[in-house]
Amino acid sequence: MLKVTGLKKSYNNFPVLKDLNMSIDKGDVYGFLGTNGCGKTTTMNIICNIIPKDEGELAFENDEQKIGYLPEWPALFGYMNGFEYLDYIGACCDYEGDLKARTAEVLQLTGMYSDAKRRIKGYSRGMIQRIGIAAALYADPDLLILDEPTSALDPGGRAEVIDIISGLTASGATIILCTHILADVERVANKIGILRHGVMAVEGPLSDVSKMFVAGSAVTVRPQYADDVSRILDSIEIVERVEPEYYGNITAHAKEGVNDAELFYKIVTTLANNKIVPEGVWFKRLSLEQIYLGINSGQLVPPTSHYEGGYQL
Repeated sequence: MLKVTGLKKSYNNFPVLKDLNMSIDKGDVYGFLGTNGCGKTTTMNIICNIIPKDEGELAFENDEQKIGYLPEWPALFGYMNGFEYLDYIGACCDYEGDLKARTAEVLQLTGMYSDAKRRIKGYSRGMIQRIGIAAALYADPDLLILDEPTSALDPGGRAEVIDIISGLTASGATIILCTHILADVERVANKIGILRHGVMAVEGPLSDVSKMFVAGSAVTVRPQYADDVSRILDSIEIVERVEPEYYGNITAHAKEGVNDAELFYKIVTTLANNKIVPEGVWFKRLSLEQIYLGINSGQLVPPTSHYEGGYQL
């Protein structure tokens, strides 16, 4: 769908994008993350051809790619109502089908049809975001870019927008989702990229990225009672070491060469043989929040050619 290679952009000799590489496949919901000022909006503006790049290549799957873009603060015409505004958007993008039918379709898709006769100046922030998404979707884009679509929304409005994105995901849409709300990314994205200091610090499927930050195989157990779980886990021949965690959790780290599935099975069967039923057993992973904060604080350092185990604390 889109491959970005060696992208560079400076403003007044200040480098914002230094050497950005990213890859988005068809059907991806790509969580594009980073602190304010790291270059996310610049990247999106270059992809949309709003501003020029200094160096680098953007290779789209097709020569003519349709892109829908929702900026963080969409500026709509307050004197229009929803129907009028979207008819206007359709005319601006030279939509070749039935404007009235397409307007009704995107209004239904974003849950705004019943309010579309109202003037936009009377809309809530959440309603403006939904109309903005409808406008970005109007021409049935190949790539949809959403910049902070849930910013400044109350929990109800945020849930409504995320439900819309989830619906688009189910229909196979390709989306770049730029947001600071990491829980939203974890809910809808299948792939993430974390931008830091103008370069991509880490990129990949969310499940794979979370595995990068725990060296080797590790499984965490939450005991149900005050059983001697640590001793039992430590007695398992494929366990290298056992560490206490927060809330009474206990993590067992496997010996070299033991995979997650083998360790998980051995722990569960050993606990069962000892007549212990824990509250929970799960693979040890860092959360997206821990990864994001660790990268941006410099505590999580990208792997080098001589370190093959992924990221390390």
